[in-house]
Amino acid sequence: MRATASLLILLAAAPGTPILAAPLEIAARPVPLHAGDPERGGVGSLRFRGGLELSSPDPRFGGFSALLLSEDGARLTAVTDRGHWVTARLIAGADGAPRALAEAEIGALHGPGGRHLRGKRDTDSESLTRLADGALVVGFERDHRLWRYPAGPNPLVGHPEAFPVPAKLAALGRNSGIEALATLADGALLAIAEGRRDEATSPAFLWRGGAWSELVYPRVPGFRPTGATTLPGGDLLVIERSFNLFDGVAIRLQRIAAAAIRAGAALRGTTLAVLRRPLTLDNMEGVAARRGAAGETLLYLISDDNFRATQRTLLLVFAIDRKLAN
Repeated sequence: MRATASLLILLAAAPGTPILAAPLEIAARPVPLHAGDPERGGVGSLRFRGGLELSSPDPRFGGFSALLLSEDGARLTAVTDRGHWVTARLIAGADGAPRALAEAEIGALHGPGGRHLRGKRDTDSESLTRLADGALVVGFERDHRLWRYPAGPNPLVGHPEAFPVPAKLAALGRNSGIEALATLADGALLAIAEGRRDEATSPAFLWRGGAWSELVYPRVPGFRPTGATTLPGGDLLVIERSFNLFDGVAIRLQRIAAAAIRAGAALRGTTLAVLRRPLTLDNMEGVAARRGAAGETLLYLISDDNFRATQRTLLLVFAIDRKLAN
């Protein structure tokens, strides 16, 4: 199924400052959780609701590093590690099973004052969250920074302002910056950095009351955090990725109790599921959550294909087992 449009549209980022956004053609092909066992219904504490392999002839499509869903699940927003945003209407069944994307648009992220972003150091957007006031915060690696895009129908067409960053952010390696941003139930902002491969913990930072405090995110060897979202009940869900040439990619989903997220804490959680081959997966980096129509917690995972023909852009939807959802 395809979502196409024929005209370019102008979206106003600020009075008198038009930003060009393009309609985006996206093809969606259903995928099972396990190609060799199409009836398999879940993994760990997750029940599989459905998945799509997404593709587009647009060369800007791909590299998705962070994901947001509207509260009703009807609209998704993603950013890429080449400095673009994508929005689309998500067509899904009553149980949340994804069917297709429609009315998709793509555009470039801009910097403060509307400046254009140039080069990998400038465009490497890796994390995304929606603040309580509707503004969006985007986290960038390499040139480590946080930008706040003002609330609106699509905040990412706007001109951002710099958001305060933790003092230790500048000391992180260029490819070890903030991979996960989540707005907590009380409005606080949690940022988790990827950290170096040889470290036992990843740096984490909590913005609460107008100041940053430090935490740590303990790691299982081989896994590093790539995204986070706040669950409907207030707990935190972190997605972790492992990769090596022998085993390929593996994904671990960790649930951390809301009460454990405080200054100085070690963010230890409970493993909901580990996804490995031969399950359907790729370089999953973006995660979003919402309450489903039946009251269940739905998780949405999107992959970063690194703009490689050997990888895929996958959108997978799971429900957390009802006994664990709240």
